Amino acid sequence: MRTTTRGLLAALALGPLLTGCFVSDEGGSATDGAGGSGGRLKIALAVPPVQALSPYSNDATVLSKLSVAEGLTALNKDGAAAPALAKSWKQVNPTTWSFELRKATFQDGSDVTAESVVSALDHAGQAAPKPRVLSDVTLTAKADDADTVTLTTKAADPVLPLRLASPALGILAPKAYAKNGTVSPVGTGTGPFEITKLTGKTKATLDRFDGYWGGKAKAPGVDVTWIADGTARASALRGGDVDIAEWIPTAQAKLLDKDTRHEVPSVRTDSLVLNTGSGLFTDASLRAAAREAVDGGALVDSVFGGYADPAQGLFGPAVSWADDNRVAVSGRATATTAADVKTKTKGKTLRLATYTNRAELPEAATVLQQQLEKAGFTVKQDVREYTQMEADLLAGKYDALVFSRVTLLDTGDAVAYLASDYTSDGVYNIAGLKDPKVDQAIKSAAEEGDTERRQQQIMRAEAEILRTDAVVPLVYEKVVQGIATDVEGVLLDPRERSLVDVDTHVK
Repeated sequence: MRTTTRGLLAALALGPLLTGCFVSDEGGSATDGAGGSGGRLKIALAVPPVQALSPYSNDATVLSKLSVAEGLTALNKDGAAAPALAKSWKQVNPTTWSFELRKATFQDGSDVTAESVVSALDHAGQAAPKPRVLSDVTLTAKADDADTVTLTTKAADPVLPLRLASPALGILAPKAYAKNGTVSPVGTGTGPFEITKLTGKTKATLDRFDGYWGGKAKAPGVDVTWIADGTARASALRGGDVDIAEWIPTAQAKLLDKDTRHEVPSVRTDSLVLNTGSGLFTDASLRAAAREAVDGGALVDSVFGGYADPAQGLFGPAVSWADDNRVAVSGRATATTAADVKTKTKGKTLRLATYTNRAELPEAATVLQQQLEKAGFTVKQDVREYTQMEADLLAGKYDALVFSRVTLLDTGDAVAYLASDYTSDGVYNIAGLKDPKVDQAIKSAAEEGDTERRQQQIMRAEAEILRTDAVVPLVYEKVVQGIATDVEGVLLDPRERSLVDVDTHVK
């Protein structure tokens, strides 16, 4: 028996509650056979790899977007758990689940077995630092036979299949895991596309994996280029250098032909995150002053060109149940005046950070700087590419961050996002927040198995977080994806974890 310790809180059932069995057909797709006759797909992605496409970093979503790796489950279009490497599952009791594996092959030619699945989950739990999806749930994984895995949690977890869809929990071949802790997805996934070459942080070559259980992909391969500059990504699409360009800046969107511009409702919220753990914003009255100074509505047209809505909280209109359950925020600190801000800051500079991978964020930071300076703060910006600043953000070296966050990215679960970003021991707690009431509210949401009551608890937790002024929601983004007119089958995913699959191809 092997034990995996996970920092993953209970997942939210966005579709039917998964308390029985979920069984799919044994693979098969419209692409079974020889695959398509079109050329290789050329894709421009925005955020270069942080850790050589390790699934235990932000790179995990790249493996998902490009259909390289799969977990036991996946999210369907409604946000419910669907079969992936597990063809079916059942809940044995409140803390025990049994997963039946489908017949599948790793890209190195070895078979997917229960032992290889258990090993992959063990490595995820032992990773340092842990993936964001792993917080404080202990999971025991055991291979019952060659095709059956039993997962046991200490506490009841009625929606475990949903969390297993996290890109960070993709199952790779045993040879992917080195003794020094590094993980390589090159040639070790199970998806329809195999990474055959990774060139630093600039390029990757993927070839079709003809042994994929779901049938051969229509495209013979994918050539990926990472282009951090959004204007350059849009230009690459217009010039025909790429077939797909993700995250087109709003300023560039209207320059694209309307047939290549695809607007996607997103679960992405842009916020001003304040560092409560060190620096200026350990003072609650200064956080309140920043909250009062900031006007996200001013960004909607000036920065986002109308491709955004003013934020009311952490969860926007793409999270369909949020508005109906929103809770009024009470108990906030009183904002101090501009004169008092100058006195309290004592000439210290507010270090405001953001990153270049999303072109709108530096523009938003400039607008926010003006708003904060009007409130009495002295502000200095630090704008870099995200991979250059993540370690500093997590180490608390900034006072504030203009941040774009996909709230349902890691698991499709709002609780997991709240736990990783705002609990005292959260692995992505950039705000450095340590508030017992927040911890308890998130814990209560995590323990609730009923879907409607869980959603209500999530919104109560949102109100507790907003009470602290650790985060000031600004806007809800609308993502624009650029797709050439001769490309079919691109996945327009509000959760931004899917982009191409077996049906994506050049006509």
